[in-house]
Formats: sequence, C-alpha cells, structure tokens
Amino acid sequence: MSRQSASSLSNPASSVSDQHEAVLASAITLAARLAKTAVERDSTGGHAAEERAWIHESGLLTLSIPVEFGGQGAEWPLIFEVVRILATADSALAHVFAFHHLQLAGIQLYGNAQQQRSLLTASVEQPLFWGNALNPLDRRTTANKVEGGYSLNGIKSFSSGSVGADWLTISAWDAVTETALIAAIPANQQGISIQADWDAFGQKQTDSGNVHFDNVFLPSELVLQAPGQVPTAQATLRSQVAQLIMANLYLGIGQGAFDAARAYTRDQAKAWFAAGVDQATDDPYIQHRYGELWLLLRPAVAMADLAATELEKAFRQGPLVTAETRGRLAISVAEAKCLAHRAGLEISSQMFELTGARSTSARYGYDRYWRNVRVHTLHDPIDYKLRDLAVLRSMAACLNLLHIPEGQRQ
Repeated sequence: MSRQSASSLSNPASSVSDQHEAVLASAITLAARLAKTAVERDSTGGHAAEERAWIHESGLLTLSIPVEFGGQGAEWPLIFEVVRILATADSALAHVFAFHHLQLAGIQLYGNAQQQRSLLTASVEQPLFWGNALNPLDRRTTANKVEGGYSLNGIKSFSSGSVGADWLTISAWDAVTETALIAAIPANQQGISIQADWDAFGQKQTDSGNVHFDNVFLPSELVLQAPGQVPTAQATLRSQVAQLIMANLYLGIGQGAFDAARAYTRDQAKAWFAAGVDQATDDPYIQHRYGELWLLLRPAVAMADLAATELEKAFRQGPLVTAETRGRLAISVAEAKCLAHRAGLEISSQMFELTGARSTSARYGYDRYWRNVRVHTLHDPIDYKLRDLAVLRSMAACLNLLHIPEGQRQ
C-alpha cells in the first residue's frame, strides 16, 4: 500500500477533502477551456464534438459512479457544484455533462445489482458518454413484447445529450399495461436514428433533438423498470436529481452573468454624466443594484446546496428511503428551483441596465445568458411549483399544529 493510500485510510476526511479540491480544480480548468469559444459556439450552434471530447478528457464523467464500479463515488453536492462551475462558462455543455450523470443516477435507482455492475463498470472502462431519451411526457415511443424483449417504435423529443452519445436511457409506452418501461440501450442500436434538430434560441449545443425508433429490439436484460411495475420511492428520486440539475444550471448562468457584468462595469463601463462620479463602479445606484442581484443569487445557492445535501442522504438510503423522505426532499428541491429560476432570469436581464448600451454588442455575447436561462426555465412552469409549495407548506403546518406523529401521517 502506498503512503498516500495509508494516509487516506487513516484520515478519511482528508481523503474526501483532497477529492473535492481535485474535482473542483478539474472543473475550473474545463470551464476556462470552454469559455474561450463559448460566445462563438453559442452563435453557430450545432454539435460540440470537440468540446464533448474535452469533458471526456477531464475525467469528470465518472464522478457519480460508485467506487466499487471503478468510479469516483462523489456526493451529489460536489457534482452539482461542478455543474454550476461549468454553467458559468457554457451552460449548454454543462447541461450535457449534467444529463450524463442523470442517466447514471437512473441506472443506480432503477437497475438491479447485475445491471448496475455491468452498465456502470462499462461506463468507466470504455468509457461511455450517456444521453437522454426518457422524456416521460412524450408517449409517442411504444414498446411491444416480443421474444427475448421488446420492439420499440416512435419518437422521443427533448433528448438532451443524445447526439454523440454512446448509450441512452429511454422510456417507452406499453399499451397492454398502459404504463411505461425504462431501459438502457446503445445509441448505435439498429433502427435508432438521432436527429440533431434542436433549434431553440438558447441552450443551442445541448444535443436535445429527436430520437427515432424503427423496430428497435430491446433485450429484456436492458429493461431497468418493466411495464406495470409500480415505481418505488427510491426510483422516483430520479426526478429530484433532474430538478436539481436544472436549478444548478440556472444558478451557474446567473453567476456567469453576474461575473460578466461586474467585469464589464469595472473595466469598460463609463460613468453616467449625472452620477457625479468618475468611475461607474462608484455610482451608488450601480452599487445598490449589484447588491440587490447578489441577494437574489446567494440565498438561491444556499437553498440548492441544502437540497443537494438532502438528496445525498436520501440517495444513499437506497431501497430503504421512504415516501415521506422523498416528499420532504421534493419540497426542498422545488424551493431551490424556484429561487434559482428567479435569480437566473433577473440577473441575466438586469445586467444590461448596469452595463449600458455598448455591452449589447454581439462581440460580447452577453445576451446568451438570458437566452439560455429563458429557454431552460420554460421546461416546467414555475407557477405550478409555487402552487404546490403553498399547498404542501400549509399541510405541513396543519400537521405540526395537530401534533400528529410522523408515522401516523397520511
């Protein structure tokens, strides 16, 4: 055993700290690399094959894979911190990176022991880049039972990371049980066609086109959740991983916009003639506005970090996680996402009131912050989350007032 290994065993806290610092250093390096071409690539759109290769090279694709399968076994708070760092520079590639880890989370939450070992070990050894074709609201892909598995036909939309992916996690609607199956499948499986047709005005390089299935054979051993199988509380944690990914993408965009605006104000902005100061940074109105924006960002980050810690605890409970724990987590995640939603939109919009007309020049590409967060925040309406939070918090208050023990609450 090496001296370093012996030291890690005797001081686990030191080992965790070392991992944290090494991961963040890799993320910062990758973000700086992505930032150099982010404005140009945002303008052209398309598939960022070279930049995806950089993510491969960074070693960050194995972050969420458990150590027993060859991965780094990082905790969710660290993974989400990496997502935020990457999103400050390039929220589209941060999205692709984060959705890779969402698919890996799905394998851990849905898959049996053999499936986890096989798929996660392969993800490290080959290594694999995962994409998404699981959109549960799109039921156009159907699964028909055949000998040895299922035949898949149809289309899946909003398939983030699918272009250039090695494997996909998918869902397909089974007409017999009127439920969906969830599975993993190679992206190059015969009959699968992935269209690079994502044409939104933001998040242009998320590879979120349509995936077509034409008589695709899905072997039974790759079915992670069979049709008719009632999802467990553990399985439903996947949606909470996805929601926190979005929250941290919004926060990364907000932080990126804040930093870009502050740098422009400091280095290039001219003081308004009526301000009575020589430097824009000395303008009390500008100082006040930056303080207001900072107070949008900081609580949102704190809430996202708290929700990530709660997710980590629930995730590590495995099949023992309860519906009540999952429900409490969902409330925290919804709170974090709503705060992040507002912070990202407000900062990316108000930054122009602080930087002035010259900052709207296309060479800066500052509009990408607003466009990216605006597109992404439309994926599920914030008003429904606010409604749910109001209802759930009222219910929780009633239960506490009635002093109903947790085990008896229905």
